[in-house]
Amino acid sequence: MSYFVYMLSNPARTVLYIGMTNNLERRLYEHSKGLGDAGKFTGRYQCNLLVYFETSPDAGHAIAREKQIKNWSRTKKEWLIETLNPTWEPIDLRTWKG
Repeated sequence: MSYFVYMLSNPARTVLYIGMTNNLERRLYEHSKGLGDAGKFTGRYQCNLLVYFETSPDAGHAIAREKQIKNWSRTKKEWLIETLNPTWEPIDLRTWKG
């Protein structure tokens, strides 16, 4: 099973949300519908555009990576996003070729 660390942003690109899941498609759906605790934050700040994600082979590594990224400065988070997605275009998992 794969695990994902991901970043969402709002349309203005002023808010970043960092999360971890074992099912990225399901989690993105939950964010878009405002479900769960994370949905409260992402719903309040209209933060539902996937701008970055990475995979991990195990949950422990993904949790550690999520915590690491959350402790980074905004500048470093932006740098990480731009390594995968230089234009910050919302990523559609159905068509993403990375």
